[in-house]
Amino acid sequence: MINFSKKKSAITKVNFGKNCKIIEPVNLYNCKIGDDVFIGPFVEIQKNSKIGKKTRVQSHSFICEKVVIGNNCFISHGAIFVNDLVKSGKINRNSKSFKKTIIGNNVIIGSNSTILPVKIVNNVVVGAGSVVTKNLNIKGVYAGNPAKLIRRL
Repeated sequence: MINFSKKKSAITKVNFGKNCKIIEPVNLYNCKIGDDVFIGPFVEIQKNSKIGKKTRVQSHSFICEKVVIGNNCFISHGAIFVNDLVKSGKINRNSKSFKKTIIGNNVIIGSNSTILPVKIVNNVVVGAGSVVTKNLNIKGVYAGNPAKLIRRL
């Protein structure tokens, strides 16, 4: 006999700004959401993360611990943020060792992109399906695996 424990999606201990629109089901916990933020369905935003004002997080996105997303950003469908590079080859359950990700203002992350622990400057576009493995220090359009600068903005 299989023993399943059933949990429902939840919004717990979230610091919301004004005029936020949340489309459930979502899992949001111990995070900060700025003013005028939209969060689509099937999104998870974990503790110690922050979403800046006027940012949109589209459906099926995962924003892990220690991610800071700036103002006026667009996180497309299915974008995934990672905070552990699994260098030891083992599952890491120690959140103190998780890495930070910092996303500037006016950043667009394309659908199904994966963002490793990096810093992305303001005014960057990350193309759909890209894998960001290093800091993006020049404003421009990046794409590929690993993501590379395609053109400056």
